[in-house]
Amino acid sequence: MANEEKKDFNAMLHKDTDMPKVQIVTDEGTIKKYGGERMYFAPPITYDEIMKTIPYGKVVTVGVIRDYLAQKNNADFTDPITAGIFVSIAAWADSQRSEDETPYWRTLKANGELNAKYPGGVESQKEKLEAEGHTIIQKGRKNIKFFVKDYENVLIDLNGREND
Repeated sequence: MANEEKKDFNAMLHKDTDMPKVQIVTDEGTIKKYGGERMYFAPPITYDEIMKTIPYGKVVTVGVIRDYLAQKNNADFTDPITAGIFVSIAAWADSQRSEDETPYWRTLKANGELNAKYPGGVESQKEKLEAEGHTIIQKGRKNIKFFVKDYENVLIDLNGREND
């Protein structure tokens, strides 16, 4: 995202987006890639609400949230593009509030990767995660990325939990 300081992310979080909804996908490549034709779109506030439930010392990935939402809403998958955008909106909305915290730093990308698009970038997320006891490792030489070491051991299982 660009010009974050000029945007009202809390307004974006609560914007009426004509969601939730299920859309039937007809593109064969998409159906093959995601294993079905029923694509679920959750509103931004849904991602924020789930992210708020991740306890201290635990993490979740965007993919785990997406899978949970698809299963909960009888869909085959959720839209990965809007999921990524809405998770970032939740993070930036938190940075614009002084209360009602969303611990966005506990929501990781695939494979436990830190998210450079969060407020303060990976350095801020790294600092917050390390303060909760996580070890952050660096991978790559040119395209350097950061990951929570052994994130699978602290990954929360959203199934069986109510986040509404």
